[in-house]
Amino acid sequence: MAVTKLHVKKDDLVMIVAGKDKGKSGKVLRVLPEKERVVVENLNLIKRHTRPSQTNNEGGIIEKEAPIAISNVQLLCPGCSKPARTGIKALEDGNKVRFCKKCNEIVNN
Repeated sequence: MAVTKLHVKKDDLVMIVAGKDKGKSGKVLRVLPEKERVVVENLNLIKRHTRPSQTNNEGGIIEKEAPIAISNVQLLCPGCSKPARTGIKALEDGNKVRFCKKCNEIVNN
């Protein structure tokens, strides 16, 4: 499976558009391009049963974020503060930037 260029990056603000957390937003903690998934802060939480170890003396049930399919998240535009599709355009100085297709606002890179 070839790794494709993804529309979100680490530290982007995204909104979940499908699944159990639909409508909630958060910051991207990790991007997994080979699996086309992202981990969003405090969303898509799962319970993990862990046994005691040196790092975690007590063990027990731990809640942690699980990866979510990248097709189920959309970037939140800073201009219109809505989830929007993004495009890429080149500026006069040659830099490529992402922009919101709804309001043409440049999204921070």
